[in-house]
Amino acid sequence: MVTIPLFESIVQPRTLVVDPPMSDKELERLCQLSDSVLVERTSGGVIRMNPPTGAFTSDGNAELIRQLRNWWAVHRRGRVFDSNAGFFLGDGSLLSPDAAYVSPEQLKGLTKADLARMPRLCPAFVVELLSQSDSLAETRKKMECWIANGAQVAWLVDPYRQCVEVYAPGTDAATVNSAFVHGSGPVEGFVLDAASVWSCFEL
Repeated sequence: MVTIPLFESIVQPRTLVVDPPMSDKELERLCQLSDSVLVERTSGGVIRMNPPTGAFTSDGNAELIRQLRNWWAVHRRGRVFDSNAGFFLGDGSLLSPDAAYVSPEQLKGLTKADLARMPRLCPAFVVELLSQSDSLAETRKKMECWIANGAQVAWLVDPYRQCVEVYAPGTDAATVNSAFVHGSGPVEGFVLDAASVWSCFEL
């Protein structure tokens, strides 16, 4: 059995390798204990500790969730999740997008107990909002991981370049620089007002 390491938040590392690797149950327990950070795991077993974001990023993420939630409220099909949700993916990773949409088809067969924990599924649509502490190259790898694990559409929202990189299976990422970004596939009809997100990063 793996003993879950505890760290004072002031000296908490950004990455952690545990030998032997944690089980999914142990990893969930670590997430519950680490309330000062968001915990993710790569397919290679590396544990990543993501610290709280700055105020600009938090405001921008709230705006993303608001817009996605407003779109959902029109039809109320599926579920929308914020950055606190973690998903166990098929390649063994545990990832938390900044926003996600899970389709009604994906929810079929899931119980209340399944949704009370970190579900074993890849959302149909995910959004990652680049923060000041994020590496663009690493975040792009994360987008590719989402697609490889079954996401139909994934958006990398970059407030610093004021653009959205759109990822989908079988195609190269496309960069959208317009004020409005139109959803497709599982989020057909969703239109992101990107200018409202960019304004969250201004005084």
